[in-house]
Amino acid sequence: MMPHLPHISEAEFEVMKVVWRLAPVSTNEITNALTSTTAWSPKTIQTLIKRLVNKRALSYEKQGRMFVYTPLIEEKEYASQQSRSFLKRFYDGDITAMLSAYVETAPLSEAQIDSLRSLLVKDSEKGGE
Repeated sequence: MMPHLPHISEAEFEVMKVVWRLAPVSTNEITNALTSTTAWSPKTIQTLIKRLVNKRALSYEKQGRMFVYTPLIEEKEYASQQSRSFLKRFYDGDITAMLSAYVETAPLSEAQIDSLRSLLVKDSEKGGE
C-alpha cells in the first residue's frame, strides 16, 4: 500500500510539474518557468512553493543566497494516486466502466489498443486480478 500523499491544489500541481521537470531547481527558475505560462506574480509562486514545502511535497537546500528545491513525491506515484482516486470517485473503482465511457466518446487507435493489450497480458502473467 502506498503512503498517503498530501492533497495538492491545481495551482500547486503546476509548481510541482516544473520541479519534477527541472529538479534540482531554484526559486528563480521556478518563477521564470511559471511567469511565462501563467499570470501569477512571483509572490504568488513563492507562496505556492512555501505551501508545498509545508505539505512535505518539496524539500529545499540553501546554496549561497539561493534556495534549491527537489520533490519529495515522485510524479509517477502522485499520478497513480490521482488516477485511483478518480476511478474510485467516478466509477466505483471499476476500470472497465471507465474505459467503456472513454471509448464511447473517443475511440482508441490501433496503437493504443495494442499498448493496452500488452499491458493486460503483462498483468495477467504477473497474476493480476
